[in-house]
Amino acid sequence: MFTIEALPTTEVRAYQAGAPDAYGNPPERTISTGAGNPCRHCLCNIPEGAPILILAHLPFDGTHPYAETGPIFLCADACERHTGDEMPEVLITSPDYLIKGYGADDRIVYGTGAVEPPPQIKEAVERIFARSDVAYIHVRSSRNNCYQARIDRR
Repeated sequence: MFTIEALPTTEVRAYQAGAPDAYGNPPERTISTGAGNPCRHCLCNIPEGAPILILAHLPFDGTHPYAETGPIFLCADACERHTGDEMPEVLITSPDYLIKGYGADDRIVYGTGAVEPPPQIKEAVERIFARSDVAYIHVRSSRNNCYQARIDRR
């Protein structure tokens, strides 16, 4: 069993208040075009016409060769953090996703990366977590490599 972890509310509220992103820049504010603007906090697609934030996100505690930084979207207004066991909207609306396992040292565990369609994500996560050297999994866009969410063992 596993849980899908959205960005922590305290981190998101700081960005919504103008805190700098991973590169020290304030989040950019714009308007959602609808499809393709997934919020990494509520894990829903931000509706067309709604205000959004775009910022550089580093989903690691520090920098190192495997610490990928990339663009993410957030609702500009307060939203509720995704919780629960169900696949969130942002992990079922694209044709496929890049998933890969990381060790406790935050390094990619080679041989775990896979591009999977939504119906096969759960099976792929279970296969990756069958390895004892995998501590957690990242889900990314398979086309743009943008961070989507983290998956942890339950």
